Amino acid sequence: MSISPNPKRMAAENPPKPTLFALAFPSILANLCFSAVMIVQLRFIGDLGTEALAAVNVGQRVFFALQAVLMAVSAGTTALVARAWGAGDRDEASRVTMASLAIGGAFAVAMTAPGMLAAKPVASLFGLDAATTELAAINIRWMSAFNLAFAVNLILGAALRAAGDAWSPLWIGVGVNVLNVPLLYLLVFGHHGFPRMGVAGAALAGGASFSVGAAVMLGVWLAQGLRLKHVRNKWFRRERFTRLLTIGLPAGAEMAVFQIGYFAFLMLIGHFYGTAAFAAYGVGQSLLMVCFVVGFGFSIASATLAGQHLGAGDAAAATRSGWRSATAAAVCVGGVGALVALFAPELAAFFIRDEPETVRLTTVMAYMMAAMTPLLAIEFAIGGALRGAGDTRFPLRATIVGLVVVRCGLALVFTALGWPVEWVYGAMIGEFVVKSAMLVARFRSGRWRTAIRADKAPPRLGPLAASNA
Repeated sequence: MSISPNPKRMAAENPPKPTLFALAFPSILANLCFSAVMIVQLRFIGDLGTEALAAVNVGQRVFFALQAVLMAVSAGTTALVARAWGAGDRDEASRVTMASLAIGGAFAVAMTAPGMLAAKPVASLFGLDAATTELAAINIRWMSAFNLAFAVNLILGAALRAAGDAWSPLWIGVGVNVLNVPLLYLLVFGHHGFPRMGVAGAALAGGASFSVGAAVMLGVWLAQGLRLKHVRNKWFRRERFTRLLTIGLPAGAEMAVFQIGYFAFLMLIGHFYGTAAFAAYGVGQSLLMVCFVVGFGFSIASATLAGQHLGAGDAAAATRSGWRSATAAAVCVGGVGALVALFAPELAAFFIRDEPETVRLTTVMAYMMAAMTPLLAIEFAIGGALRGAGDTRFPLRATIVGLVVVRCGLALVFTALGWPVEWVYGAMIGEFVVKSAMLVARFRSGRWRTAIRADKAPPRLGPLAASNA
């Protein structure tokens, strides 16, 4: 889509484009708070044993799979809100936000019952023992009950960041995480008269805290206290929904492929290498969570800047912002990865008590992940720029090739050959190399700049009327 900017409106209403770090820094802080809570959760669950750790890992994978549709809506929200904001049309940005919430909320409600009813059959796919499978099913059921709260936080947060406001989601996220920690303590272990709920308590603590955050964010939004305003009319239009879904569906498909590929990968580990290897993979990834959240912060910033610059008609600035984001992300994420690798054995031993084999495998996993963090950073930043420009189809192709073909293919070969699980872990190295190379080549080509074109414009939508998703 090429945008026809409105110069008068842009000059009168739009402030200068935010800088990379002005967007990335609060997003990184928000995700660091979230990852800190996840580390606390991991520590608490670790006291319950390897089975509980594996069960929570399964629950998280299933939960993220159920969120694929919400991620699709979020991708469309980011691209269209950023474009509208960059073009000087704040009314359209607010209407896109309203439409996104309507779609996301409807899908979240629709996914709740299947997530709860199919918890046990889905958990059993991972080939874990009966006790671990039952714990995983319990975790999945509780997390599914809070789909709507997660949807509100995800979509409103994405819309605000796309409009250049990364601080409001940060402050609400801090409040959510501050509430989550004491709830974890009370509900996982059953202190101060609360029931001892174990893995179910972890899911309930997270869901309850996110529900409070969603209520606060909705309240402030309805009171017109956010940069994006609540609108009651002119948002319910087929063309707007079509644009959101056309941009978002490839991103949702990417998330679905991502989760299916990870399911297959984890099923190989669970079926052929046992609970210890399965738990070690999950804990190893959790140790590198800080790298993921730093990278995700740069992804958000890169997507916002690409969309806003393209909305303002400045493709060169959009390109520069993508390369700068990739460079900064590689330095920051790579540095954090090196730090984690330096203390990997001690960190693994801290989270896993009296399980020497799980500690050893977790350390190996952490070393491999740390070595790949610069490539992971490039994937986050360049992939974010592509999605912010509305080019959501190419990241889908890169995920299919990198995760499904390369990682899962290599893992299947190594498993068939009877090689140790360390080789299966190492299959992810091939994925990171291939995906980052594909994304960089796409960005260098410049074709992402015209991923959304102006050839079939929906009518009467302000400065975005020249667009077609």
